[in-house]
Amino acid sequence: MTRRPRALPRRPAAPTGRRRLTAPPVALLAAALLSAAGITACGANPPEAEGVLGNGSSAQGVDAAELRQTLDRGLHDRLPAGNRASGKLVSVNNGSFPPYEIAGSDGRSLSGASADLSTALSQLLGVRIEHVTVDGLPSELTGIKAGRYDFAVGPVGDFPDREGAADFVDWVREFVVFAVPKGNPRHIGSIADTCGTKISVMAGGSAEDVVKRQSAACAQQGRPAVQVQSYKDQPTAILAVRSHRADAFFSSQAPLGYFVKQSGDDLELTGTGKANGFDDLYQGAVVGKGSPLRGVLLDALRRLMENGTYKKVMTKWGLAANMLDKPGVNLAPRKG
Repeated sequence: MTRRPRALPRRPAAPTGRRRLTAPPVALLAAALLSAAGITACGANPPEAEGVLGNGSSAQGVDAAELRQTLDRGLHDRLPAGNRASGKLVSVNNGSFPPYEIAGSDGRSLSGASADLSTALSQLLGVRIEHVTVDGLPSELTGIKAGRYDFAVGPVGDFPDREGAADFVDWVREFVVFAVPKGNPRHIGSIADTCGTKISVMAGGSAEDVVKRQSAACAQQGRPAVQVQSYKDQPTAILAVRSHRADAFFSSQAPLGYFVKQSGDDLELTGTGKANGFDDLYQGAVVGKGSPLRGVLLDALRRLMENGTYKKVMTKWGLAANMLDKPGVNLAPRKG
């Protein structure tokens, strides 16, 4: 996890078109309960991102023995009938969001805090969790709304406008900051300092909205607008900064901290401890609006918090500062 990344290409590829890989066939339920490493995944990072992430397949999470759970028959019986019959839940993600989700270059492996929690959840619920990668957060959220996927273990940002089509079972608190080249040559200390700069963001994410609003505010003040660069995955967005196509990447502090650590001496964080256009920010699992999975996941995550599994996972992946005392449903702050 701490090895120095390989040399980067001079020109990082722009985000490509939609790419969805179908997950391999699911094994028998018994196999999922016998092996904590049995969760399958699909999808891959763009090739040019491998130097940013390192080899995701080699990332070491919590030991399988520490993740082991006893099947909770009551929680299992509350799952939708279709999931009980198939013996699986399909969780969707939109590529690597380290250290929560780190997709391997082989298109099948997944590691990170979310993968470890999925291992524990699969054993607690008595079903296998299959991970599917889609191209971008909008595809992830619309796929859940349309019923193509059962849920996203996340964490995905919980905002009031998203709660109209989905329910969030929040299990982390996040902060939004900047990753900049070492030395912070553009002197970005907060969102207010971004006029006239080039900022990379995740397409369709909340940070994109905040930067676009800031760009409009810059123009109203007679200052240069922000040049917003929107990418469909985190590794390519951070690569834009490392290759000097962007002045900063504006995103959640947890993944940016991971990228800074992986970069060696190339990057640093800035804007920490500032609101940067956000209220309290909660992130969590996503299910369809009114889905019975909401209550099941809420109680399952509460169990993992109470028995210490959640703390082990979060601490292992350097996320202790993002922990919640208990999970909650639709915790996004409301104005007024």
